[in-house]
Amino acid sequence: MKSKLEDDIDALFRLPLAEFTGERNALAARLKKEGRRNDADRVRLIAKPSVSAWAVNQLYWDHREAFDQLMASGKRLRPAGKVQSMRDSLDARREALVQLSELAGELLREAGSNPSPDTLRRVTTTLEAISVHSDGPTPGRLTHDLDPPSFDSLASLMSGAAATEEIEEPARKSTTSANVRRLEEARRAKIADAKVTLQDAKKSLSEARARVQNLESAHKKANAEAKEAEKILEKATAAANDAARRAKSVSTEVVEATKTVEVAKRAIEEATKQLESLLRQ
Repeated sequence: MKSKLEDDIDALFRLPLAEFTGERNALAARLKKEGRRNDADRVRLIAKPSVSAWAVNQLYWDHREAFDQLMASGKRLRPAGKVQSMRDSLDARREALVQLSELAGELLREAGSNPSPDTLRRVTTTLEAISVHSDGPTPGRLTHDLDPPSFDSLASLMSGAAATEEIEEPARKSTTSANVRRLEEARRAKIADAKVTLQDAKKSLSEARARVQNLESAHKKANAEAKEAEKILEKATAAANDAARRAKSVSTEVVEATKTVEVAKRAIEEATKQLESLLRQ
């Protein structure tokens, strides 16, 4: 029976990818507050899934029947059996992979992500790896993509089947070898695609870093110009305030001078009247 913590971890992997980190941190904080430090540390160390790993997880949680069909086809490959049975299992496995790849595309589109051919290829590769290896990561809790099944592992399955055949016809041996070669060629093609994707990613990273450096330089220059503008504004503001004070002072002096002029005018008028009076006597 699952513990409550395991159910909580399962719930994290069923969330929309954008909500994963916030909910994981919230769960770790709650566990720490409850005094469950080891559980909190375990949760905090859970990595956020890649987009393709998230899609595979959702196939497990939301499309279990199709997912289990793929797992069943993988189980039929593991025990030694007749070559014809092996071929039937490989066909069933291919059909299940096609169906799950289409479902993964729908899941990603519903989540607002445009599934690129590279993303769907990584989904298929991870599903192939899960179906072949019984001791792989826990389904529904993937955090990263899985490597494609190796040629050795596929060849061992094919040889295991052949060993149980009492008599192997030359034509059937040739068909089996051809199947193995096709699988190996497909694996090599996927590896080549992955290398190209890695080179493109490195190029994008280099371009992004160069852009960040340019933006940082532009940001520093803009900050310096802003500080210089602030200094100029401060000086202009101080000069404006000083001019305003001088204007106010001059205005006061003008008022006082106007009053003095009025007094002088009245004094002149009085003196003129007195002079005229004296002259008339």
